[in-house]
Amino acid sequence: MQRRSQEDRSRSTRAALERAGRDLFAERGFANTSAEQLVSAAGVTRGALHHHYGDKRGLFLAVLEQVETEATAEIARAVAAVDPDDVLAGMTAGLTCFLDICARPEMLRIVLMDAPTVLGWPAFREFESRHGLGLITGELQRATDAGLVAAAPVPVLAQLLLSAITEASLIVAHSADPATARVETQQSLLLLITGLLR
Repeated sequence: MQRRSQEDRSRSTRAALERAGRDLFAERGFANTSAEQLVSAAGVTRGALHHHYGDKRGLFLAVLEQVETEATAEIARAVAAVDPDDVLAGMTAGLTCFLDICARPEMLRIVLMDAPTVLGWPAFREFESRHGLGLITGELQRATDAGLVAAAPVPVLAQLLLSAITEASLIVAHSADPATARVETQQSLLLLITGLLR
């Protein structure tokens, strides 16, 4: 019974730290969030942060994984909700969903802006390959296998598309007129994607 109680306390402490980290990292960014602010917002001790995550960076990595896992699952659901034989509809649904998600401060700040710096570029690329890049690669491979896209090195093409999609999300986020920028970037991305189709 005592062990169960300790597990519950640990789970509760981790949840509080991750909630605080998600809020503060999204609002202030990694560099402008201190360990003291994190533990204060979570209502735990500095020792709890070190015990569960090692340091602020360890907590950031846990929050990053959580945000990206949720986003990837949401995009996958959007793609799965359309006719599986309509590759363009699937790509459009995934793109629309991604741009919606990128309007959220936690995605913009934690994943798109801070993660490449905190992880370093090679580690960020590996992280992407397990999440968004994997979805894009899968859809491109499916389109290629169906003869809808000319034979091409799918991993390279997927990386280039991901870079374009990420840039589009940053254009929208930093625009003085996000609604117009959203329409224009989505149209432009769809032109790129349809240009790949036979």
